[in-house]
Amino acid sequence: MKRVALLRGGPSDEYDVSMISGAAVLKALADSGYQTKDVVITKDAEWLEGGRKKDLGQVLKGVDVVFVALHGTFGEDGTLQRLLERFNIPYTGSRALSSTIAFNKELTKQTLQPHGLNMAKDYRLSRPDIVSLEDELSTMNTHLGDDIFVKPMASGSSVGARKLKSPENQQEIIQELLLEHEHLLAEEYIDGLEATVGVLENFRDESLYAFPVVEIIPPDTATFYDQTVKYNGDTKHIVPGSFTPKIKDELQRLAKLVHTELGLSQYSRSDFLIKNNKVYFLEVNTLPGFTPESNFPIAADAVGLSFKDLVSHLVETAK
Repeated sequence: MKRVALLRGGPSDEYDVSMISGAAVLKALADSGYQTKDVVITKDAEWLEGGRKKDLGQVLKGVDVVFVALHGTFGEDGTLQRLLERFNIPYTGSRALSSTIAFNKELTKQTLQPHGLNMAKDYRLSRPDIVSLEDELSTMNTHLGDDIFVKPMASGSSVGARKLKSPENQQEIIQELLLEHEHLLAEEYIDGLEATVGVLENFRDESLYAFPVVEIIPPDTATFYDQTVKYNGDTKHIVPGSFTPKIKDELQRLAKLVHTELGLSQYSRSDFLIKNNKVYFLEVNTLPGFTPESNFPIAADAVGLSFKDLVSHLVETAK
């Protein structure tokens, strides 16, 4: 059996989620008989194996495949991938350049713009805009309307994402967010149903297989599918979602298109909103979560692909 280095943790706001994902993957690897190395990357970007600090070369010594279970900055933005590519060892997920593009929400939308996807109108805000923020927000509201959704340009798990219903409270909140994040993307708020679709390469004789659509229903107490309700068990995941066959087909088609046009590898999960039978693309995840509440393994299980077999598939098809 191959020897697999499982990488988890990382210097991002999604450290805790990554640790949970990694623990689940580590168990699945062991259950399948793989030899494993549990490698934790600390919030200070130190590499620990067995609690001892090591460099990347030591971590990868004797390893056949790297399973990347990081999320967010460093793990999902191409930084880690560039480091791994120096060692010419197969690893799970997308390559460095595609990861960089997909992690940046503005670059993703720009890349997909020529391909006919419906996407929310957006407006870029950067930290230097703080000095003229009132004027910037006036221009933004003219372009997007009063109700907006704002999120960091490069982040995941809804970290820093906020739904802002009126201009009155926007300036204070956006200023706080710009102090935490260098760039923000504000979008017109679309009040629609949420759905996500995972795709997996080289599965069941298909080069790109689309899992069933997952309909996401956050609890009534949440204003949107935020970081808390993503992982606390309060959100309903309906598989397959209660959309029309036409909408489901379109969601699966678009998830495949996003994966292909961004040059992604192995697997991805695209998020959408549906309003008045119109599908809007939101963003794509190149390293979907593997926690008990994560949508990708939930969708895989719906077609009979167990968590353990999903992990083995990714190990065996890593490149």
